[in-house]
Amino acid sequence: MPSLLGPFVRCRFRAALLVLWLVIADFTCTDGSEHADTAALPAAFSDLLPHFLVEPEDEYIVKNKPVTLTCRSTPATQIYFKCNGEWVHQDDHLIERTVDPATALPVMQVTIEITRQQVEKIFGLDEYWCQCVAWSTTGTQKSQKAYIRIAYLRKNFEEEPQGKEVALDQEVLLRCHPPEGVPQAEVEWQRNEDVIDPGSDPNFFITADHNLVIKKARLADTGNYTCVAKNIVARRKSTSATVLVYVDGGWSEWSKWSACGADCSMWRTRECTQPSPGTGGKDCQGLDLQSQNCTSEQCPQTVNGAEDVALYVGMVAVALCLTLLLIVVVLVYRRKKEGLDADVADSSILTTGFQPMGIKPSKPENSHLLTIQPDLTTTTTSYQGTLRSRHDATGKFSITNGPLLDPLPNGSHTLHNGKLNSDPAEFVSRLSTQSYFKTLPRDVANTSYGTFNFLGGRLTIPNTGISLLIPPEAIPRGKIYEIYLTVQRKEDLRLPLSGCQTLLSPVVSCGPPGVILSRPVILSMDHCSDACLDNWAVRLKKQNYEGAWEDVLLMGEEMVSEPYYCQLEAETCRLFSEQLGTFALVGESLHMGASKRLRLVLFSDAYCSTLEYNIRVYCMDDTQDVFKEVMQMERQLGGRLIDEPHILLFKDSYHNLRLSIHDMPQAHWRSKLLAGYQEIPFYHIWNGSQRYLHCTFTLERLSLSTCELTCQLCVWQVEGEGQSFGLDFNIAKDTRALDSEFLLMDNNATALAGPSAFQIPYLIRQKICSSLDAPCPNGADWRMLAQRLKLERHMSFFASKVSPTSVILDLWEAQHFHSGNINQLATVMADIGKQEAMIFLVSDGEC
Repeated sequence: MPSLLGPFVRCRFRAALLVLWLVIADFTCTDGSEHADTAALPAAFSDLLPHFLVEPEDEYIVKNKPVTLTCRSTPATQIYFKCNGEWVHQDDHLIERTVDPATALPVMQVTIEITRQQVEKIFGLDEYWCQCVAWSTTGTQKSQKAYIRIAYLRKNFEEEPQGKEVALDQEVLLRCHPPEGVPQAEVEWQRNEDVIDPGSDPNFFITADHNLVIKKARLADTGNYTCVAKNIVARRKSTSATVLVYVDGGWSEWSKWSACGADCSMWRTRECTQPSPGTGGKDCQGLDLQSQNCTSEQCPQTVNGAEDVALYVGMVAVALCLTLLLIVVVLVYRRKKEGLDADVADSSILTTGFQPMGIKPSKPENSHLLTIQPDLTTTTTSYQGTLRSRHDATGKFSITNGPLLDPLPNGSHTLHNGKLNSDPAEFVSRLSTQSYFKTLPRDVANTSYGTFNFLGGRLTIPNTGISLLIPPEAIPRGKIYEIYLTVQRKEDLRLPLSGCQTLLSPVVSCGPPGVILSRPVILSMDHCSDACLDNWAVRLKKQNYEGAWEDVLLMGEEMVSEPYYCQLEAETCRLFSEQLGTFALVGESLHMGASKRLRLVLFSDAYCSTLEYNIRVYCMDDTQDVFKEVMQMERQLGGRLIDEPHILLFKDSYHNLRLSIHDMPQAHWRSKLLAGYQEIPFYHIWNGSQRYLHCTFTLERLSLSTCELTCQLCVWQVEGEGQSFGLDFNIAKDTRALDSEFLLMDNNATALAGPSAFQIPYLIRQKICSSLDAPCPNGADWRMLAQRLKLERHMSFFASKVSPTSVILDLWEAQHFHSGNINQLATVMADIGKQEAMIFLVSDGEC
């Protein structure tokens, strides 16, 4: 009986397997031709379990790019992925079938994609993992687990290197703890922007915890050291630490005694040359000259009285001549040094902006720090204006219709005071006829222009937060440029945005492009990001001559050798640029914590004679230029501002924005909105291309005599932040002057040229630069100025410039033109530690 039952049992078992296989095949072939092959019955069954040729590996999601997991097995009839314990839907699998030519066994390969959103759904709960399961007619096998992690690199270092002053041959330890990141960041060290290779220079050693050791400090090791952390996401640089290697002086051997002199004494010397003190090292201690009396036999015979008198008279005469000659040389040198340039016919041009101002400093002891008397000794009379106080508004230079500087026969220039051309369109049309002004915008209402030379100046578009600072010496001497500044309308200029990218700033043009600049200008414009670079990858885009947009800078990874550099402040971006052109800031969120600032603004009809009453809620980027445009448009429509604007942080969470109105007195008002709320899709807001995005609430009063309106208007992002407006006003006679209060009335001149464009007078600026540019061992130089002004993050950028101090002062001018107090700067200068004498007269020896 057992011999008869055996074949029967095996036959029933094989039949059951066949039925099971057909059921599985039928389950997996619901749609798609790529699954149809699974229904084909193999010609012969094999007793082999599937084994994996390729198993899924650990992957990192960089920014928003999905990752692909791959599984390959033979022999296999089915392969499916399971992620965090749940089966991945069959439609998400991409299947390829082949046959192994060596074994003739079927090979199946399956791939799936994992997105950032899938991983973030379980963020903080557990690690996201996937594995594949393969079936054959004999059984199943599971692959290894592959872990998918979101890659990132924090912005701030946990520990940054600190500057040191060390003696020659001393060991130096510079510490560095890189920012937190996944995967863990690799660390390298740079000296003066050059990568340090311990393999080629054994004097350097990098420890396992990323610290840099200089075994024996050499003079050549003096420099700026930077710790650089990088992983697959980003590259971060610490603030630079300055290492100064100094040499203390040593005494040489005493020289031989000299011959006995006329005073019957002899002397010997030694010099501080073994070694000589260097880079701030201490001078030698002790005497470098010794003398002693000679014996009577060694003393020479003295001359008689008459000869002695003649000798002394001659010596006095020679001394007087040398003194007079020295005085003449010093006077000539100081006179030449005070002359600014042969091209400027009158030095009073440079003193126009800083006549005595009558401003009292907050600290009386600092009153001398930023005070300098103008040079009134010049006798030339080319200047055709009047000398006015810097803070006299009538003294600001406006631009004439012609060139700012008329050429004189001798090659110098004369500076005029004039008024702006009453017809800006004439300027636009005149310049547009020239080939290099093809990019000049036609929107004269949002355009400023002016004519500038080496003295520099400033262009401003009122009420937009947009300005262009042209520092002194930015325009080469001998050159005169007509420069314009404009804000482009976004609907006229399409930026290619993809994925999670969003426009964070206005599109700003300054030109003409291609002009030669000796140093960077500073373009200031608003942005609407949350200003946290841990949340964003912010790129500066520039439009090239063909009209295409190019990435020219990634914030946080600026290279000092590039022609562009940015400082991102809470609401403003300061762009240092050595080229003029069209620019915009584009952000790409790194995770769902990234937020844009939205300005919520409520308008209604100024006059209402019907039962219907409309309230318009604008949800706009929080930049002044958009707010200005909406204000101007509403005035044309007869609208008025009915409440203070509110700021809402709108997150990259893919959730829409909802708006609703509540708490109206039902006896007098009703809403005509059929649903409980209105909704603006996420992408309409996030891409930033729709400037006038708004919702309208139509209310109906039950009687024309009803004028009092009270209600609550709410705006919120689903699963995010919200704001509410409490409205209570009379629609017929609302007397609140909100329009003029919130539309900042900037009545300053749109174009300022020469000294009037700057807070710091030109000569004082020159004094500050000459005092602080030279490095001082005690740190009382431009580096301390940057620290006091909270600009230490940009040390490497400042250090790369010929005059670091002038770049720092340029940035201060750009930040404080309307609100700057020059006496605050005087206090900062005093805090540097040079209160004992005028900061501008510090000699090299005092450093």
